[in-house]
Amino acid sequence: MNIALIGYGKMGKEIEAIAVKRKHKIVLHVEKDNADLVTENDLKRADVAIEFTTPQTVVDNLKRCIEANLPVVVGTTGWYDHFAEIEHMCLQKKSALFHATNFSVGVNLFFKVNKYLASLMNKYEEYDVNMEEIHHIHKLDKPSGTAISLASQVIENLERKNKWSITDKGTDTLFIKDVRDGEVPGTHIIRYQSDVDNIEIMHKAHNRKGFALGAVLAAEFLKGKKGIYTMDDII
Repeated sequence: MNIALIGYGKMGKEIEAIAVKRKHKIVLHVEKDNADLVTENDLKRADVAIEFTTPQTVVDNLKRCIEANLPVVVGTTGWYDHFAEIEHMCLQKKSALFHATNFSVGVNLFFKVNKYLASLMNKYEEYDVNMEEIHHIHKLDKPSGTAISLASQVIENLERKNKWSITDKGTDTLFIKDVRDGEVPGTHIIRYQSDVDNIEIMHKAHNRKGFALGAVLAAEFLKGKKGIYTMDDII
């Protein structure tokens, strides 16, 4: 499979290493220095694009891939205010998009555990809940996309919480403590606390390899398809 890598930072390099190991070929590297020079014909050399850039550039990158009818896997977060626009464009152009706030298989299993636990805790009002997410100092969005996904699951299943915040600790608010520290790949913790005990679940990434593998698996899945897909289509 021929892959276009849009974004070639630490994550892009991890994706490249895994893709090559799995016998794929990187036919295009798009970085900030050459992004304006990449043409539609350049993009069409690939079977699938994998996009890991910044919240400021991701929407334009997705539009360029869709216009080129190039299936695209997007791991950048912080752009979901534009999701409806990108979804409409993708379906209209009969292209393909695979999106996820986190491509780690472990994190996506953790999503399912989080959702189930929140549904169990709904009837136990003596437990309050809060979250903590820890990432490296280079991460631009706060809270992380993964934290927002986890928070949304809690809110959907826990009637006493109707919003999340990184500043507000009100009784109807799910507070998310966001920490940026060193080179931490990503840690997410959900805590239920009462006067008598605590219940806590955590996912802690050891490195970026799990995220990179998931992105390559998504690209393998997406090749030749049309429509909108998520990790639920793989897990």
